[in-house]
Amino acid sequence: MSAVVDEIWAILRENSMQMGLLRESQKELAEEIKKNSREIKAVNDATNKSIGRLTNRLGEFVEEAVRPSAVRLFRERGIDIHEVQQNVTAKRDGEALEIDLLVVNNEDVVVIECKSNLSIDDVNEQLERLEKVKRLLPRYKDCRILGAVAGMVIPDNVATYAIRKGLYVIGQNGEHLELRNDVSFAAKIW
Repeated sequence: MSAVVDEIWAILRENSMQMGLLRESQKELAEEIKKNSREIKAVNDATNKSIGRLTNRLGEFVEEAVRPSAVRLFRERGIDIHEVQQNVTAKRDGEALEIDLLVVNNEDVVVIECKSNLSIDDVNEQLERLEKVKRLLPRYKDCRILGAVAGMVIPDNVATYAIRKGLYVIGQNGEHLELRNDVSFAAKIW
């Protein structure tokens, strides 16, 4: 009987040692997972930052494409533009405003938002931006404020939505830019 008890104790000691080794392996695995998670997060953060910079660069590209065409496009619609301003910012009373392009004459101001891939959210943000213009840029308080959105990629439903909201839509047609609004379009005035 004592031999059986000794064997059971030996088996228990062996199992205990194996459990200890298993716990140690689990700790090492948990540490490895933490380390890999930190590395993955760092790579993910760097990737997101790179994508953000690329998106900003594409937006700048659209601005640079629209800027020289804006005068021609709006003059063709009877708005005689005298001045084009880029990257206009304003802050007053805790409110801020950023405008990609501002095309101006003595009576009209067209606020243009430029995006690489225009979305309905972008259109809604532009509508909110237009509500702030006279308040944050009071030198234009007596002008007609008009809105426009421009994009390299503009899905049809987004263009339709923007036009229904009273905005001009500037998009690419082959090698040049055009206003997608038909000639009878009447822009909303803010």
